[in-house]
Amino acid sequence: MNAAVPAPIAHPESFFIDGQWLKPSGTRQIEVINSGTEELFFRVAEAAAADIDRAVSAARKAFDDGPWPRMTHKERATYLNAIGAEMAHRAGDAARIWTTESGITHDLSTTTTNAVGGIYAYYAAMAETFPFVEQKPPSNGVGAGFLVREPVGVVAAIIPWNGPPLLLAYKCAPALLAGCTLIVKASPEAPGAAYLLAEICEKVGLPPGVINVLTADREVSELLVRHPDVDKVAFTGSTAAGQRIASICGDRVARCTLELGGKSAGVILDDCDVEKVAQAISGFATYLTGQVCASLTRIIVSRPRHAAMVEALSAAFGSVKVGDPFDAATKMGPLATCRQRDRVEGYIAKGKAEGATLATGGGRPRHLERGFFIEPTVFGNVSNDSIIAREEIFGPVISVIPANNEADAIRIANDTIYGLNAAVFTDDVDKAWAVARQLRSGTVGHNRYRTDWTIGFGGFKQSGIGREGGTQGVMSFLESKTVLLDGVPSVLGGSAS
Repeated sequence: MNAAVPAPIAHPESFFIDGQWLKPSGTRQIEVINSGTEELFFRVAEAAAADIDRAVSAARKAFDDGPWPRMTHKERATYLNAIGAEMAHRAGDAARIWTTESGITHDLSTTTTNAVGGIYAYYAAMAETFPFVEQKPPSNGVGAGFLVREPVGVVAAIIPWNGPPLLLAYKCAPALLAGCTLIVKASPEAPGAAYLLAEICEKVGLPPGVINVLTADREVSELLVRHPDVDKVAFTGSTAAGQRIASICGDRVARCTLELGGKSAGVILDDCDVEKVAQAISGFATYLTGQVCASLTRIIVSRPRHAAMVEALSAAFGSVKVGDPFDAATKMGPLATCRQRDRVEGYIAKGKAEGATLATGGGRPRHLERGFFIEPTVFGNVSNDSIIAREEIFGPVISVIPANNEADAIRIANDTIYGLNAAVFTDDVDKAWAVARQLRSGTVGHNRYRTDWTIGFGGFKQSGIGREGGTQGVMSFLESKTVLLDGVPSVLGGSAS
């Protein structure tokens, strides 16, 4: 195992606030553990209430009095491009941190972090194309009307531990383009990516207070959500935490976007080959050791083909090589934390107790004595009313659910509090379209797990509120204003009066 390499972070003992590295108000630290070895990776300062206040004050001042919201979108895009370029330069550091903290295999973390800089460039390009100002004819036909989209204000961006590099980019890049200022609250389990972002912001000369970075646990994080100077909360995490955040934001009518949990269904129609389906599902189900909110974890198949589907999935999952995430031959690394492994093992025990058939996996790999490893696991004969079919496990555990027919399969897929992702497996694209339109899900893929953040990502029902990615990702950081004038101002091509 690649264990003893220090984290490539310059200031773990400090917070990045108001454009500088500041010592914390207290002495408490958070230990970040190497998920593959259970050894200490590094320590970061743990924020207290006073640190939250400092960070919010810096962001508030930067928004109310600083240059950032008053720049043109093209001027802000220059900074976004600079951040993106530096992200590309630090991609190797980001990949190593992500793998060590969260367990994603290093080849996948490398591929993904190499693309993160492009997300900032993607939003920078929107400075030229996004409709921040649209002229609209007034209903009475008099003068000129305008729909103006302005920054929502100070944003608290709360980042989870499973995919920090991507989720930071899809929150920070559109918020920065919009003209917002941010407090980034990193996860205690995986704060490294946020610290890298802070170093990059310092290097490119981002104006003080535009991005502030600290790490806090749940109790102190709630102070950030409650803070009256925070205009919007952008959160990715569990549905339970999202419910709490939504209630707090509702009390003070603060804006929020919530990207929450999922229990996503793969609907297998009778015209497709179960072996191909099994390979497609297993190819992604072990990504990040199943610690993905949109992962396809309920596989719904007609009753006559249930046994064949379980057998094919068991063979595919049983062949996955589990081990050192830095080893190129490894296809699935560890879970992120001991707590998460305990959670997954608890659900596996519940599945067996409820009478589901454990077809493969279900334990810890015998050849791995250290690290938070679990075997890829397949259950068959799962009732959609069971705990393992209803609750998000957040690990490599698949439930195969028999359905009476296609209509029943669609009913089962929709019979959940979640609605984040889904997939339809069929050789008929017209049939895929027809079924997709009946699924209550934020994304529906065809013949494999699919998402596309350039179009938009988010969920129905308790999988969240709002969308991230694409133009919708910018909209969530904007407020709309109607302006009615006697004529068109010169800045928009009219004649000055």
